[in-house]
Amino acid sequence: MQQTGQKKSIAGSLLNLIGSGSKRSPAAPQPAPDGDVVQPAAGEGQLENHLGGDEARNYRKYEYDTVAPHVGRSMLEVGSGLGHFSEQFAGRLDYLVVSDNDPYCVGELRTRYEGNDDVEVIDLALPADIEIRQKVDTVVMMNVLEHIKDDVQALRDLAAVTLPGGRIVIWVPGYMQLYGDFDRKVGHVTRYTPKTLEKSVREAGLVPEVLKPINFLGGIAWWFAVRRGGAGYPDPKLVKIYDRTVVPFTRTIERFVKPPFGQTVLCVARVPE
Repeated sequence: MQQTGQKKSIAGSLLNLIGSGSKRSPAAPQPAPDGDVVQPAAGEGQLENHLGGDEARNYRKYEYDTVAPHVGRSMLEVGSGLGHFSEQFAGRLDYLVVSDNDPYCVGELRTRYEGNDDVEVIDLALPADIEIRQKVDTVVMMNVLEHIKDDVQALRDLAAVTLPGGRIVIWVPGYMQLYGDFDRKVGHVTRYTPKTLEKSVREAGLVPEVLKPINFLGGIAWWFAVRRGGAGYPDPKLVKIYDRTVVPFTRTIERFVKPPFGQTVLCVARVPE
């Protein structure tokens, strides 16, 4: 049996890995000399991008391995950022639509996929009527829906460009008990539980096929971070350590144990035929 001191040590280690402290401030974005659009990665609105960037390769693979079995031959990714997630599908899809509503990200996506006729880049802020060349069999939303107040209408808009029988894969932060300063800074309207996400999905006319919490250890770490004064800004060095140690351990545990809660809630919703 673990002693109390050991438990505190484990909790403290997880806390240190998941965030760098609520008093730490991000670097201020630097203005462009000629009025050009600049990368917003240091601003509060892009803080969560650190959790899936180059410092978190295992986590990004965890995302891909979880989502990929539900993706068909054509995909719309909502909130693509700089394209880190969608690039993992290179060569697998017949048609890919990447999107964002940040001017810098949209510009970078257009540069990345310039000359590739199988990839369409659009500027998209949901809810909205979506204009793409053809309907897709899969929509993927990685940490996007929680930013949208009218999430039901956003899902309806996505269903309108998804083929009947197609799927919308939704990856969102879980549980309002974990909501803190970090969530407010990055513009999260809410954090979901399987029950609240199911409600939005069904109101949008979709049928949930997979609905579960994941990333159990990440949830524990974030709970301690919030309870100790609010989660801080992700430090790339600490994220890298977390990525190399906690993420592989979490994946191993979740192969054998269904987590009762987690830092994330995953839903795969089907568009009725």
